[in-house]
Amino acid sequence: MKKDSHDRRLRTFCCLLAAVLLFAWLNPQAVQAAPDAPSIHAQAAAVIDVTSGRLLYSLHGDDELPIASLTKIMTAIVAIEHGKLSDMVTVGKNAYGKEGSSLYLHLGEEMSLENMLYGLMLRSGNDAATAIAEHVGGSEEGFVYLMNEKAKLLGLTHTHFQNPHGLDAEGHYSSANDLAKLTSYALKNPHFKEIVRTPSKTAPNPNDPWDYKWLNKNKMLRFYDGADGVKTGYTKTARRCLVSSATRNGQQIAVVTLNDGDDWNDHRKLLDYGFANFPLTTLIGKGQAIENGLVTGADFKYALAPEEVGKVERRLKLVEARTGSFGYRGRISVRLNGEEIGTVPVYDKASYNPAIMGNGNEPHVGGAYGSASEHQVIQWPSDWSAALKKVLQTLLFDI
Repeated sequence: MKKDSHDRRLRTFCCLLAAVLLFAWLNPQAVQAAPDAPSIHAQAAAVIDVTSGRLLYSLHGDDELPIASLTKIMTAIVAIEHGKLSDMVTVGKNAYGKEGSSLYLHLGEEMSLENMLYGLMLRSGNDAATAIAEHVGGSEEGFVYLMNEKAKLLGLTHTHFQNPHGLDAEGHYSSANDLAKLTSYALKNPHFKEIVRTPSKTAPNPNDPWDYKWLNKNKMLRFYDGADGVKTGYTKTARRCLVSSATRNGQQIAVVTLNDGDDWNDHRKLLDYGFANFPLTTLIGKGQAIENGLVTGADFKYALAPEEVGKVERRLKLVEARTGSFGYRGRISVRLNGEEIGTVPVYDKASYNPAIMGNGNEPHVGGAYGSASEHQVIQWPSDWSAALKKVLQTLLFDI
């Protein structure tokens, strides 16, 4: 009796195993495991490719948590976009002697907005944050309004600011994913990018015979090859917070950790993980010739795991040629696993001017993209790789 029961269990197990192996053989992509991320100590974390904005890794990425001085990433980009870097900022009574990390600015002292931004990001000066907010926003409250409006525009749905410096306050929070998206956006601004990559900065000091000299608190700039930003943070409630970025082989990756007691080492691991497993891949080249006299108006790069390249689809959507459309003929929709990850405009080759086209702002004609022309199948150049040709075999042309 026991033997029969044992035999039945064995046969059942073998059948199940065979079914699993058959499913794996028929559907190899279904059982492919994603690259294992390293073990880290953070309460929440995120890794993002800066160029494409693709989140490569997320751990409790949408949890709303205190973020300490990582707040100043938003403070800096809002100030850069709304202020004038050459403006002189006056240190008022609310900024003077602000608690926490400080530049030790004097009451009534004047400093250019540009230099104050260096002090804000390199030394995390809370006095600088308040002075910047009052200068750019008219008041701290006015500037915080601009911060929250920017968060909405960027789609940061797990973020809300109560101040420009990051001192603990009820209702002041963000998430690892939101901070990764914010950092990806900010690093595309050349002024922000230059500030956060700077190891040290000197600035005129009107109160002493020596200049200010600020050393960047971000140790990743010294400890990690290719590191180029962005911000440290700490409060008793938020604990250790860090956003770092690095560039290798033309790819920039940013990492966020919140409440991480071993953040320097964890950021090394996560940056290595991103570079090793999700290289930035050029899927479409700017000015790429397409049959029927069409060319692409921009390049398109995306961070992809090697096994994902074959899953990329490109769908050409054409519109009628119209007067005043600057040769715009439609767009290529780039999709991964059925979801659109970007678009590239397409132009008549005779009208294409690479100096002024291909910035992603293709002209709108007619309705959203004008009326559809007769669908045309394009042939891609013969020197494209076999893998790239394979994913282009099916082109859909519906608008």
